[in-house]
Amino acid sequence: MIRLEIVETLSDPGKADRANEDRFGFNEACAFVVDGATGLGDRQFMPGFGSDAAWIAQFAAERLARQLNATADVVQVIRGISTQARDTFLQTAGQQPRYAWPLAALAALHVSDTGLEFIGLGDSVVYLLHENGEAETFTALPHAFANEQAAARLHIERVGGIGVSGSAVNDPQTLEKLRRGRERQNTPEGTVWSLGLVPETADHLVRTKIHSNGSATALVCSDGLADLVSLYGRYDAASLVRRAAAEGLAPLFAELRHMEREVDPDGLTYPRYKQSDDTTAILLTIG
Repeated sequence: MIRLEIVETLSDPGKADRANEDRFGFNEACAFVVDGATGLGDRQFMPGFGSDAAWIAQFAAERLARQLNATADVVQVIRGISTQARDTFLQTAGQQPRYAWPLAALAALHVSDTGLEFIGLGDSVVYLLHENGEAETFTALPHAFANEQAAARLHIERVGGIGVSGSAVNDPQTLEKLRRGRERQNTPEGTVWSLGLVPETADHLVRTKIHSNGSATALVCSDGLADLVSLYGRYDAASLVRRAAAEGLAPLFAELRHMEREVDPDGLTYPRYKQSDDTTAILLTIG
């Protein structure tokens, strides 16, 4: 039986005065990160979490940690979480526009009797380094980073930078564009499926078998840490995992914040929608 051994976990909010909208969890059969998407509604509906994105991330993480075991029907687990989240949200918030519905990205490693697999929705990532030096990247949306950077570049060029708020959603024109895109998520007309209030998301879950004849080291992370690879170009998959294994997660988190807040605080060189993103990672070994 394949074993997942957790080495280290770390989660850090993008801003000290905002809720961390990432969550992580693990059990003997899985390790996962859930990244709540920045809310685009006019107000918060779910009390006690700091934001609706933090609520959906917590809601999903608690249930994944309990339910995603070695014998779980993965599709039914995701369908059940989405159904329960929909009922809970609508009972509190009532009918709201789809852009106000909370949703999240998911990246997970899952062990069952048939082996090891990646499970994903949205843009969270697993970087895996085999003992022979071969590296693999697993994400449900391989083109998401390039697409978002291209869209963020247009925003930066129009408004001149991220601005003192640290987030593009404070610009009405960009907010309206983001809302139109969010409305299409988790619909047949869209291209992105996320963990949220739509049970049909379970039918679009990305699942990839992982083949390995030996041990491996992996990083399961939200797109914040993945920016060190996809946005800032500081690492490739192999070198990111190697540094995490050698020095731990804290130096990588510090390097990310240095790039965000000191090297390019206004997004002029590395275009993005927010100055600093919530960042979460699990470092583990597979044996």
